[in-house]
Amino acid sequence: MRIPEPEGVDELSPNLTPMIDVVFLLLIFFMLATTFLDPEKEIDIDLPVAESGEQGASELEQIYINVHKDGSVTISGKDVSSEELKRVLRQVAVRNPDTQITIRGDRQVHHQAMVSVYDACGIAGLVNLAVGTLEEG
Repeated sequence: MRIPEPEGVDELSPNLTPMIDVVFLLLIFFMLATTFLDPEKEIDIDLPVAESGEQGASELEQIYINVHKDGSVTISGKDVSSEELKRVLRQVAVRNPDTQITIRGDRQVHHQAMVSVYDACGIAGLVNLAVGTLEEG
């Protein structure tokens, strides 16, 4: 004998709405809690400490040139040779000669590597130069 099923009763299924709400809340939390790093400011540069100085002007276009302790140079996270550096700086000077160039040299880098970057900026006609340091304390 067959037992009839009551009408209007569907199969039981778990309610996924609370789980979806929690997933979206976690997604929003991690999006807001994430620190966004500037790709031009590389983490592996050990900057020297300065006793005094000024913050750079933020309304100007800025380019960060990183000089590593082995003398290698990077712009926007990309290693560049001295010829590539000169070419990039010439393009920047043509586009906007008032661009602020911040040169961030590792505290253990040989001064000749820093001077080479300064020279490349001068040859390109860029004179708005700054040296990246850490605040004392």
